Amino acid sequence: MQEEGVIKFALEFNAAAPVSIPGLPELNAWRRILWRLGLIGQDSGRYGGYGFGNISQRVEPYAAPENRRRFVISGSQTGHHAELTEADFATVSEYDAKYNRVVAAGPIKPSSESLTHGYVYNINNEIRVILHVHSPAIWRCASMLGIPVTDKGVPYGTPEMAREVERLFRQTDLMELRIFAMGGHEDGVIAFGSTADEAGSVLMQALAHGYTCENNL
Repeated sequence: MQEEGVIKFALEFNAAAPVSIPGLPELNAWRRILWRLGLIGQDSGRYGGYGFGNISQRVEPYAAPENRRRFVISGSQTGHHAELTEADFATVSEYDAKYNRVVAAGPIKPSSESLTHGYVYNINNEIRVILHVHSPAIWRCASMLGIPVTDKGVPYGTPEMAREVERLFRQTDLMELRIFAMGGHEDGVIAFGSTADEAGSVLMQALAHGYTCENNL
């Protein structure tokens, strides 16, 4: 069975009331598009029936040090929801790949990809939104499309994945491309940007190219 949605880091979680999320309508609009396209969701025929895909957004204070750049992220196993509310998000306040640790609070536990999201936010303070989807078309054609790919031997949600993300930013044009595929995470693709519109547009362009590539395979 394809392992999906399992939290692999040490989670320090405090149950708390939902928080107000500025920009949630825009973020939710993009998630609705991704859900309708089957890039986020839950399907008994895919990934062992577990939910897949997640979204996150930075929250203030933006001038925070690395590993403490707070963000809200969709909760674990929320893929089946067509639309999310503030009750479906957790706030991650700290994360550290060295100790494989995430600190979060909210009405729901954070996504199993929280550590990876945190390390993308560490790279550049202008990154404010991350969209993690599952796209066979983009994933299979990533190298042909010039999209950076993490090592296929590195599993999702681990300190090794966080270090792989750092490597891609150092060794490729990832900051300019704003999208990468996860070689060891079937169909996993992450796009990011300063806004949900920017991240979503990058993803849609890659999807169009992926469909074209897939038809020519």
